[in-house]
Amino acid sequence: MNAKSDHTQLNFRAVTVADRQAIQAIGLHSGRRNCNNTFANLIGWQTVLSTEICLLDDVFVTRYLFGRRHPAYIINAATVPDDALIMALRRRAKEEDGDGKLRLNAVEDAWAEVLKARYGATVSVEPLRDSYDYIYRREALEQLQGKELKAKRNHVNKFLSQHPDYHYRELVPDDFDACQKLTQQWREEVHHDNPWYGDTIASEHEMIERVFQHWDGLGMYGGVIIVEGRIVAFSCGAAVTDDTFDTIIEKADRNIDGAFNIINQQLAIHLPKQFRYINREEDMGLEGLRKSKLSYHPEALLSYNIVTFEAL
Repeated sequence: MNAKSDHTQLNFRAVTVADRQAIQAIGLHSGRRNCNNTFANLIGWQTVLSTEICLLDDVFVTRYLFGRRHPAYIINAATVPDDALIMALRRRAKEEDGDGKLRLNAVEDAWAEVLKARYGATVSVEPLRDSYDYIYRREALEQLQGKELKAKRNHVNKFLSQHPDYHYRELVPDDFDACQKLTQQWREEVHHDNPWYGDTIASEHEMIERVFQHWDGLGMYGGVIIVEGRIVAFSCGAAVTDDTFDTIIEKADRNIDGAFNIINQQLAIHLPKQFRYINREEDMGLEGLRKSKLSYHPEALLSYNIVTFEAL
């Protein structure tokens, strides 16, 4: 690296696929499994969230619209950001961002405690339980051992008994159309059961389109489950750190018992061996999704907060 970047000078711009190397040079080695920092997520959600980035030598900052109203920032670095960077962001918020308050999103508990101690009454900390990431040991999802995962084994065994000729293989671009058809089927069924979920589903559709469009440039890995010549489940994601894989998209035929369970297990089995952990991202406050993710008994919940700084 060249001389350290000046953390008081912030230049934000749209993130592009060409930024992958620079962003991952920071993120992959940071030790932070925060799914918001996965490069594929930055690209996938860019148009939905109006994402911009500022790249420095040892940190990158993401700027996006929080709640579609106020801009918010996510800082990716190995250590808590220094005061120069925080003050530069606070000045930017005062000049450009609506009410002048700086909002740092997806701030893990340890960082939030440091910032609260450093800035005292000028900051408030609000837990974001619906955004907590679910982190699993890869071998636990592979093996499904123990009493607590008996129900998952039962679903997998039922799938295997009903579809003994199924097979798993790596997801390739030729599968995109079939995966989109399966996603549309899933979308229609979920929307029928949960009509209020429509905006989120529409946003996810746009994200999936962008991920497939830029697949080769994002470092994606995925797999499909095939039954009688048809893709009935698929899952894909990318590295968030050197040892952690971020599962970004997972869809299955809801009418096939065990389809979600089998793709979850098989992806874990076939991932590149460097990955010891799998981040299955948040539950968005959806009761059914939360129950499902907790039922796999995560190794950890990666807790997040929004830290709000009063206007200067």
